[in-house]
Amino acid sequence: VSCTSSHKYAHSRGGAQLPHICFPPFIIHPRKSAKRPRPEASMDVERSSSDAARDTPSSSSSQAGLETVERRRRLPGRPKSFVPAVCILAATVLAAVVFSADSPWSFVQDAPPSDLTADQLLDGLLTAEFSKRSCRSRYEFASYHEKKKNTSHKPSPYLLGKLRRHEALQKRCGPGTAPYRAAVWQLKSGKGAAATDCRYLVSISYRGLGNRMLATASAFLYAVLTDRVLLVHQYKHDVSALFCEPFPGTTWLLPSGWSFPLGHLRDYGIGSKESLGNMLKANVISVGGDGNASWSDGGDHRPPFVYLHLEGGYDFHDKLFYCDEHQRLLHGAPWLLMKTDSYLVPGLFLVPSFQDELGKMFPEKDMAFYHLGRYLFHPVNDVWRAVTSYYRTNLAGVGQRVGIQIRVFQKKPTPLQYILDQVLSCVRREKLLPEITSSSMINASDQVILVTSLSAWYYERIREEYGGGRITGGVHQPSHEGRQKWGDTSHDRRALSEMYLLSTCDMLVTTGFSTFGYVAQGLGGIRPWIMPSTPIWSESDMAETKEVPEPPCVRAMSVEPCFHSPSYYDCTARRDVDVGKVVPYVRHCEDVSWGIKIANQSS
Repeated sequence: VSCTSSHKYAHSRGGAQLPHICFPPFIIHPRKSAKRPRPEASMDVERSSSDAARDTPSSSSSQAGLETVERRRRLPGRPKSFVPAVCILAATVLAAVVFSADSPWSFVQDAPPSDLTADQLLDGLLTAEFSKRSCRSRYEFASYHEKKKNTSHKPSPYLLGKLRRHEALQKRCGPGTAPYRAAVWQLKSGKGAAATDCRYLVSISYRGLGNRMLATASAFLYAVLTDRVLLVHQYKHDVSALFCEPFPGTTWLLPSGWSFPLGHLRDYGIGSKESLGNMLKANVISVGGDGNASWSDGGDHRPPFVYLHLEGGYDFHDKLFYCDEHQRLLHGAPWLLMKTDSYLVPGLFLVPSFQDELGKMFPEKDMAFYHLGRYLFHPVNDVWRAVTSYYRTNLAGVGQRVGIQIRVFQKKPTPLQYILDQVLSCVRREKLLPEITSSSMINASDQVILVTSLSAWYYERIREEYGGGRITGGVHQPSHEGRQKWGDTSHDRRALSEMYLLSTCDMLVTTGFSTFGYVAQGLGGIRPWIMPSTPIWSESDMAETKEVPEPPCVRAMSVEPCFHSPSYYDCTARRDVDVGKVVPYVRHCEDVSWGIKIANQSS
């Protein structure tokens, strides 16, 4: 039986429009998915067998049906009248797979819900255009953060309007649309003139999950400010294995393979000739006496795309990205590729042409990532199931949740005692946890402690100190991976689960310099106590017997992440300045003296 009628299914998964496909009878190839990691006993981010059976009740019958069809296919001498029966059976098997709730083929979605509350929609931050089952975290997130509700942190009406307009742009110009096909053709042709009125920003992020989330949020804000479609480059399908689609009716994922003409995007770097910095050095772009940047040949041979090298090691010419004259030039580029591992938002707040717009979007400027992160990042169902299950089992029903995030950057074979001493000194000094006395067992504190660390040793020492009934909820650690594993999706899924668990805490202690902690505090809207730490590249702090710093921790001025590698160049004054003093709401970070972060003007 051939696919003569070319039955095609325009389908979507989580609101994303995917290409039309034709399923030949008998031979059905499910879409390949990332290899599932082995479940951990402490926190399982994979589907249990009971979940799978419940969500896909016809899985066994589907397999039996496929086997029956294959046997009948091999039988000789079947009359032609048997063909319709085979087609009906194949269609039944296909429907059983397609309509299962968590199947990789579940591109037929439930109708959007009509009973969502303002809390579930995060006061209008989210749209109600997705089904609940396609991404449970989207509308359930608020119920795990009820204790931290603060009416002053509602998104502004202006921000909500910008988000709805951007969603419409993503849907009109995203993958699968005529404008996108025209833009890809323009990119393949090597021409620099835009083929449509749609312009694109490709986000290339790397390093650990915290870095990648902060980089993606930065790219999204820049896309909104410049009216560009955001397309996220995946590495080993890491994005789709972790997050639901944020935009209704389209996808934020950059199509991979032959359909996109630029390959090996992660290989772009400081030496790439297509970078803004290198084009300035090569005089492909020139800056006139009036300060305006322009294409040296008048634009006749402008490149089809511009690469923005904005990672930590970028040089002076790359940093001119933050100048207004170069922003005006970039506005006309149909494609921009942005590679970074950083949270660039404080730098965008220093670009004069963006300041009015950002002020209207974020009247509370120090809530930028709080809104961006909650809008963009929604863990997929498997990850969210692990979060909620662990929360209900270990963290629910207590008066106060205290999160402690420990990150050791130095690669030591053994745990460091002074780091444990720093943690305990911080929680006691700030009275986050009670002093241990002989009466502690009698008057147990109504608290629970959540520890996240790559090592189990710190958790075990903290449990010795505060376990055994000294606090009612006990001490818990979801996992201990031993080391950070870049590019490991199983590792990232556990990391994402723990970021969201930390975000549910009422009080939070984090390690300075850690993007993992930045994401957790931002999602939860928690001003943490930050423990000073030594960056990973420093070799001046390798002693195992270092003294605990005084103070052991400081209260963050805001929930915002730190931008570790800002530009110090004042484009108007044409000289370096102290960027922590240019505007009152951008200050130097508590944990990274040369970095900057957004703060409330009165903090």
